[in-house]
Amino acid sequence: MSNAEASLEHLIRVFTKPEHKESTLSQIEQHLSDNLSDFLSRHVVAKQTSLEEIEQDFNDPHLPLQPEFVSTHAETLLSKLVANSVNTYAPTFIGHMTSALPYFHLSLAKLLVGLNQNLVKIETSKAFTPLERQVLGMMHHLVYAQDDAFYTQHLHSAEHSLGAFCSGGTVANITALWVARNAKLAAKQGFKGVSHSGLAAAYRAYDINNLGLICSKRGHYSLGKAVDLLGIGRANILQASVDSHTLNPQEVLALGREYQAQGNDLLAIVGIAGTTETGHIDPLDELADVAEALGCWFHVDAAWGGATLFSDTHKHLLKGIERADSITLDAHKQMYVPMGAGMTLFKDPAISASVRHHAQYILRKGSKDLGSTTLEGSRNGMAMMVYSSLHVLGKSGYQLLIDQSIAKAKLFANMITAHPDFELITEPTLSLLTYRYNPQSIQLALSEGNLDQVAINEHLDILTKGIQKQQREAGKSFVSRTRLGIGKYNNQCLTVFRVVIANPLTTVEHLSDILAEQHHIARTHSDHAVLQALVSTSV
Repeated sequence: MSNAEASLEHLIRVFTKPEHKESTLSQIEQHLSDNLSDFLSRHVVAKQTSLEEIEQDFNDPHLPLQPEFVSTHAETLLSKLVANSVNTYAPTFIGHMTSALPYFHLSLAKLLVGLNQNLVKIETSKAFTPLERQVLGMMHHLVYAQDDAFYTQHLHSAEHSLGAFCSGGTVANITALWVARNAKLAAKQGFKGVSHSGLAAAYRAYDINNLGLICSKRGHYSLGKAVDLLGIGRANILQASVDSHTLNPQEVLALGREYQAQGNDLLAIVGIAGTTETGHIDPLDELADVAEALGCWFHVDAAWGGATLFSDTHKHLLKGIERADSITLDAHKQMYVPMGAGMTLFKDPAISASVRHHAQYILRKGSKDLGSTTLEGSRNGMAMMVYSSLHVLGKSGYQLLIDQSIAKAKLFANMITAHPDFELITEPTLSLLTYRYNPQSIQLALSEGNLDQVAINEHLDILTKGIQKQQREAGKSFVSRTRLGIGKYNNQCLTVFRVVIANPLTTVEHLSDILAEQHHIARTHSDHAVLQALVSTSV
C-alpha cells in the first residue's frame, strides 16, 4: 500500500501544486538548474552493474494500484533509474552521437512540457505552428539559399511545405522517401495514384516490375525500414560498394542503368553526408548528376553532417547538397538540441502535397495544420528548442562548435598515428574516426608479410572487443566499436574503436587519457600475450 491514499484531492494536487521546496523532486530541479554537470557526475554513477541486475529493478508487470507521493517516487527514480543511466554529458563519453546540451534547454524543456502543445493542428498549437514553419525555413535557407521572395511566398502557405519536423532521422528518411514514392507514382490518366490505388496497381499503371533505391553499404539502417514500410521491399535496395568509404558515382550510374534495363525503375539515390560509422561524405554533386541521368529522386541523409553547413570553413565538404530533392537533418546531434528533433527538407515546397491528408475534425482542406503533410500525427513543439538554440548560439556559435570538433578529431588522429601501438583505420572527414590497438611488433611483422594476416586480425578483433568492453565497464570513459571492411587488409572486416568528437567539454587531455587507459588495458589483457606469442613463433 502506498503512502498516499487514492483521492480526488490528492490527484488534483499532482496536477496543480508542487510539493514543498524541500521535497526530493524540488531538490532535483534545483540541482539541475544550478549545475547540471555536477548533478550528473554525482547521481549518474558508473557502476559495475549488469543489465540483467538492472532488469530486476523493473521486473514487476503489475500496475501500481495506489498513488504515491511524488517525493517518494523521485527517490525511487534516483536510485534505480538515474544511478544506472549513461552520463552522456561526460567529456570522456565519446562513443556515440549524443553530447552535452546547453544549460538553457533544461528550463525550456520544462516550459515545453508545461505548455504541452500538439503540433498536429493549429487549434492545439497556435503560435508554435508558424514558429515551426520559420525554423524549417531557416534550415531550408541554410541549405538551398533561395531569395527572400521565395520564402515570403512559401513560408506560411497552406498549400506548401518547406519540410517536416520528425522525431528523428529515421522518420525523416522515411518521410522523404514516402514523398518521393508518391510523387514518382502520382495520379495520371486512368490511375488515381499510389496513395489511392496501392503499389501493385501503380506498377501496372507505370509498366514496371519493381521500384528500387540505390545507397551505400554504409547507408543507415532506417533506409531498410523505409523500403519495408513503403512496400518496395528490402530486396530492391541496391547497395553500391564504397570506394575509399564513399559511393563511386560511375558504379551508381551503371548499377542504376542495369536495374532499369530489367524492366524496373528507380525511386531514389541516397547520398550520405556523414556516415554513421566513419563520418565520410559521399560525392554529392556527382551523385546529383547521376540522379538526373537516371531520372530519379536524389535524397541526402545529412542527419549527422548537415550541421557542417554552419561552418564557412568546412561547408565545402557538402558541395552539391543544395541539388538534393530532399534532405534529412538531426538537430539533436550537432545542433545540441534534446532528443526528438529531426527534420526533412524539400527543395520543392509543393512536393509534399503528394502525401497530404485531411480529416473533418482536424487537418481540413485549406488549413495550415502541419499534420496534413507529416507522417506523425501528435507531436510536441521541439521546434522551439531549435529556434532558441539558433538564436542563443547563432550561426557563428555553431561554426565555432563545428570547427573545434573537427580540429580535435584531427588532433586525436595525429595522437593515434604517433603512438607506436595504435593503428588509425579511418581519417576524420568530419569529427568521427576509427582506430584499433595494434602493437608495433605486429604492425611491423604484418607489413613484412611474416604473419598470417587473417588469423592475426581475428586475434586483434578479440582484443579490441575486450578493451572496449573493459573500458566501458570501468566507467571512466566510453568509446564505441564497429566492424569495417578495410582495403588495406584485402577488405577483411575488422573490429575497430569508433570515436565521435562532439562534446565541447572534451579536451585534448581527455583524449590523451582515454588512449592511455586503452593502452593499459591492452597490455594487461590475456589476448595480448597470445598475440605476442604468435609474433615470436612466426618471426
